Amino acid sequence: MTPLTADDSDTPSVLDAAAGRTDRSVERTVELAEELLTRRAGARVRLADAEDLGGSTRSRVVRVRVAQNPFSLPRSLVVKHYLGEAAASARTSATERVDPFPYEAASCQLFTAMPADDRATPTLYATDPQRRLLVLEDLGRGATLADKMHGDDPKAAERALLGATRALGRLQAATAAREGDFGALLRRSGVKHWRDPLADDARSALAEIPDLLAGRLRVEAAPAAVQHARAAAGLLGGTRYRAFSPSEVSPENCLLTGAGARFLDFEWGCFRDVAFTASSVRLPFPGWAAPYALPTGMAEAMTASWQSEVAGVWPELADPAVAGPRHLAATTLWVWVCTRSLLPVVVGDGRAPEQVVVGRPPERAAAVLSGYWQRLATDAARQDEPAVVDLAEAVVGALAPFGGSRPLPPFPAFAGR
Repeated sequence: MTPLTADDSDTPSVLDAAAGRTDRSVERTVELAEELLTRRAGARVRLADAEDLGGSTRSRVVRVRVAQNPFSLPRSLVVKHYLGEAAASARTSATERVDPFPYEAASCQLFTAMPADDRATPTLYATDPQRRLLVLEDLGRGATLADKMHGDDPKAAERALLGATRALGRLQAATAAREGDFGALLRRSGVKHWRDPLADDARSALAEIPDLLAGRLRVEAAPAAVQHARAAAGLLGGTRYRAFSPSEVSPENCLLTGAGARFLDFEWGCFRDVAFTASSVRLPFPGWAAPYALPTGMAEAMTASWQSEVAGVWPELADPAVAGPRHLAATTLWVWVCTRSLLPVVVGDGRAPEQVVVGRPPERAAAVLSGYWQRLATDAARQDEPAVVDLAEAVVGALAPFGGSRPLPPFPAFAGR
């Protein structure tokens, strides 16, 4: 396909038009933030030097300098503006439309009310539910975890990974008793019944995966393996090990600051069993479209780093006999959900599930999916679950003709190991 390029004519190009739309959306975001802060202060607040930080199809994120400041605002802020109406920016399920704005607003409000040492997130300065706007602390221009993993210093990348998982454990330990507060904040935003966004996908995967594997890969899941997965769904309920989760942990949304790792973006923030969050970083990072592998032993080191923090609240999670089966159950559900999302891409049938929480570039989907099942086989072997091991190994073998036999390369920072 020929790329679009600007020409020398007087007619605006497609790219010029797109740039104009982007500029106007940034300008509008700044205007709304000025109005919100002015209302709160009772005097004019003026923002300047807007810097577009990107965002997504759902939102615009802008860094601004506080040029006129009648009260004690910092010198710069970050503004996140959800574009369009609530229904237009939502993800869909079979039964309802879920708007991410109240989840992020409630998440930021929850952490802002906590002591600064427990926060590990930006402070929320103002929010406008009608305009779907958040005004947040600017944590600066430091490197992200993704930057370190794509760098050339393996020691720095290792320190960053362990520091991030430790900060994640500390965040979860600090929120262990705050699920009621989170629910109250959501109700104030008009969300009467909130749920874990992973739950629908997990339950759909449990219903569909046996037939999907049989029909697409000619792999029959033994009843014991299916029963193990269905039992793992118990983690989706009201366990005693629940805490806040960013839902989709992404290295791009983990900023490395002088005060430690800080997490950004809580569009699907929720409370769930902590094993789900710990297991997601071990896979690694099923919500992040950067298909690389962790070096040998790193997943175990990251888990130990996370456990060192949550064990202060749940000492039993430092015991492998307690933690091991829980991590296996969470990993099982993640792998089944990922399979439901990615297997249609791998086999090329052109279909995708109605609702997904994960995604990967198609050219590496088979290798990514194979890596997940290999992780599951390793964890299942340690927990003496032979039926799960057999199923995982069969899936890995069946993925080989689709490109699953080509292992993912390590993250660039670890490429020389």
